[in-house]
Amino acid sequence: MELAQMRMVKAVAETGSIALAAQRLHCVPSNITTRIKQLEGELGTELFVRAGRGLSISPAGQIFLEYCSRILDLVDEARRAVDANTRPSGTLRIGAIESCATVHLPALLAEYHRTYPEVSLELITGTWTQLMEDVRQRRLDGALVAAEIHHPKIATTALYRENLVLISAADSPPIHNAHDLLGRTLIMWPNGCPYRAALKNWVQEHDRHPPIASYGSWGTIIGSVNAGAGVSLVPEGILRRFEQSTGLATYRFEELTPVQNSFIWHRETTRHPAREAFAKLLQERLELPSQ
Repeated sequence: MELAQMRMVKAVAETGSIALAAQRLHCVPSNITTRIKQLEGELGTELFVRAGRGLSISPAGQIFLEYCSRILDLVDEARRAVDANTRPSGTLRIGAIESCATVHLPALLAEYHRTYPEVSLELITGTWTQLMEDVRQRRLDGALVAAEIHHPKIATTALYRENLVLISAADSPPIHNAHDLLGRTLIMWPNGCPYRAALKNWVQEHDRHPPIASYGSWGTIIGSVNAGAGVSLVPEGILRRFEQSTGLATYRFEELTPVQNSFIWHRETTRHPAREAFAKLLQERLELPSQ
């Protein structure tokens, strides 16, 4: 079993194709086919199964892939650890919740790319639970989440706290307290969103089963509220981001407390210059008072 074979398994699993994996690894497809077959013979199990014109990883292959990812990450970490003068380079995989990616990251990402052009930064968005699991499984090098994480494998640094604003259509009845939301549709992100949980918990004091519409887009959520479809709870930065918010009624309540946003990474990844540089920039630019 060799590192080159592990890289091949990882590339085929991620691309779903030996031809695409060969392009990524700069080798011929027949070499990958031969090396993976040799590895399957050594392991005594199939790592991939045919899926249409491509390949799909087998259950045994999925287990093996997790070990490959961990081993390859450790190899990269070992190289970085013995070179104290390593300048940030290579691939940096960062995740972020949608509100942070939309409001706070664009200018910061531009600054990072200018400062560290040798780093190829990949950004994905998702719910904080998905992002935490991706960090735990080392699929991401770090993530920005709107939650306080307590997990033995996850390290965290607090960044900023963001105020939450309740919004409704300007011509809808005014909202004085949670009781005024009785029967109104809550328009929020799907399960896993901290803002959804905060609004749902507040409303459930008066309505145990509030109607909820789940949309995976802040633009759709704010547009739907503006059209009179319901109410929503949004980070203040998102509210400022969308021009149509000028036609909304906005409300702030002490019970809807600001949400802590944090940067997380795997505690066992001790040295990662690209991630460390990114985290330092986050702390310099986003360790701010509530906004």
